[in-house]
Amino acid sequence: MINPNPRYFRKPNRKILRKTYENKSNRLRFGDYGLQALQHGFLTVKQIEAVRRTITSRLKRKGKVWIRAYPDYARTAKPKEVRMGRGKGNVDHWVCYIKPGRILFEVKSKTRENMLVKDALIFSLRKLPFQAQVVTRSPQL
Repeated sequence: MINPNPRYFRKPNRKILRKTYENKSNRLRFGDYGLQALQHGFLTVKQIEAVRRTITSRLKRKGKVWIRAYPDYARTAKPKEVRMGRGKGNVDHWVCYIKPGRILFEVKSKTRENMLVKDALIFSLRKLPFQAQVVTRSPQL
């Protein structure tokens, strides 16, 4: 499981999900194929791990996977049946906020395994809590 490094303030304020388009990580950097988000939302550590496992199990060690979505925001929760007040709850899980257009995973494999990579990425789309698409690197002219 992915856990971020310890930080000075463990409990950040809740971030607002704006419906703007991702400008920074919206292109493929490492692999030839990738998963790109079409809606905004957030990914938990368990969801990232589930997608990574499905991709690697479908590829059968014939490709390399890069995880571009890193969970860096802590979400807090109070235990059930606890009365209001008495401060903020403890850190429950870590999430990664996603904007539309962000590349979540990248995959690179040999040239013969292109259909295998596409099938693995299409199969892993159902593990995500929002809509995404499979993108490919445009050929260099």
